[in-house]
Amino acid sequence: MRPFAYARAESVDEALSAAHDGQTMVLAGGTELLNWLRLGVASPDRLIDISRIEALRVIEPLAGGGLRVGATARLNDVAADPLVSSNWPALQQAIHRAASAQLRNLATIGGNLLQKTRCPYFRSEDVVPCNRRRPGSGCAALTGQSDRHALFGWTEQCIATFPADPPVALAALDAEVVTSARRIPVSGLYVLPSAGVESDTILEPGELIEAIEIHTPAPRSAYIKVRERESYEYALVSAAATLELGGDGTIASARLALGSVAMAPWRLTEAEQGLVGLRPEAPEVKEVLEQALSEARPAGDSGYKAKIARGAARRALVTAAGMAP
Repeated sequence: MRPFAYARAESVDEALSAAHDGQTMVLAGGTELLNWLRLGVASPDRLIDISRIEALRVIEPLAGGGLRVGATARLNDVAADPLVSSNWPALQQAIHRAASAQLRNLATIGGNLLQKTRCPYFRSEDVVPCNRRRPGSGCAALTGQSDRHALFGWTEQCIATFPADPPVALAALDAEVVTSARRIPVSGLYVLPSAGVESDTILEPGELIEAIEIHTPAPRSAYIKVRERESYEYALVSAAATLELGGDGTIASARLALGSVAMAPWRLTEAEQGLVGLRPEAPEVKEVLEQALSEARPAGDSGYKAKIARGAARRALVTAAGMAP
């Protein structure tokens, strides 16, 4: 681990002033950043600690029934908030499945948005080809271990996936990231390999995530995570769904996002349109999802994940509708 300087910010303005260059990184919960430092994924000259800035920890309702969640709100605090449990159950479920209780007591919602891929070559302590770690070196996963890799949005520069759980739910909830400079839809925060592998997100140096805002209640929402074991494991595939049902029980509107299938939460926008007018449990739902997943282009040995993704999305829909999966 390379030596670095440390300072604590007492206000948002102080944090912004300190984090204006690419050699300073922000520290909140530290559960992910400390791994980056240990592995050499990041080697900043300086860390600026924002964990004591009270304004960034507030969880508060918005006019019109929405919610603003401060970037340094701890995951467990977000999940325990009564408004989250009643109006956005998909987010609560995603948080509970994201990590152990101990980690959720430290990890922040803003930091969770900025996780890096769990590709074993990116995380390797040995020197291996990885364009994200060593530009121009290649992608070892193309000819190596690739069974957990992308279905969508990949190139030969990188076939990795984004691993976090809450961002998938937030993408299905049409949430926005509020930074010091702008508002960004969660689904638009990330950079796909087709646009480059130099950055994971579109955030500029010194741009600080201040909050996440959800504007519309979604009590009919659910998050499904498929993993090899129930605890301490990242998703093979995950799915988040929100529904509005008509008086006859058919789908009036739907939003669907998949996780661990691309370097971003992946919205199934065509499927969302095709589901309107169907009952959540109808056989035609499977056909709509099959059509959406037919556009998948599995990287390496990840083809089996398409079937899992279809099943997870269908289960998320019927769970959101309040039916037994």
